[in-house]
Amino acid sequence: MTLDLDPNVVAWLAIAGIAVGVCAAVLALVALVKLRRMRRTYLVLQGEDGAESFVDAVGKKVAEVERLRKDVESTQAQVASLRIDVSDSIRHVAVVRYDAFNDMGGRMSFSAALLDDSGDGLVISSINARTETRTYAKGVKAGSSDAILSPEEEQAIGYAQRGSDPG
Repeated sequence: MTLDLDPNVVAWLAIAGIAVGVCAAVLALVALVKLRRMRRTYLVLQGEDGAESFVDAVGKKVAEVERLRKDVESTQAQVASLRIDVSDSIRHVAVVRYDAFNDMGGRMSFSAALLDDSGDGLVISSINARTETRTYAKGVKAGSSDAILSPEEEQAIGYAQRGSDPG
């Protein structure tokens, strides 16, 4: 069986076949160029000549950042714990000097308040006369005391709570 085809149709089919072949060759060439570029990029990522690969380097940095994040969380917990400890320490101190007796000069008597952040602590007073000295210590809770406080002791507690020491 033979086919009778028009020579013009055959010519057009041949031209179409050649055009498709050229397009396929161009596409193959473009794909080849892209593949070479990708291989070069891949080699850079894999590390050439025994160098560390980009993927490995990124993995190490991610692990290091995670370790640092854990260190920061641990440090924050320690700082919070230290803040609690510091709030319980005696940090507020004030001294009031005065003349307890008219016959003494130089303001030799004093009251000193030693308090933490909650106003807890003690107040120490030293009353100095010409022939004797008496020292008293009174507990302080939340800025006040069960014992009767002198005006100078109350003043020292007030200065300590406000953070201003008159000297």
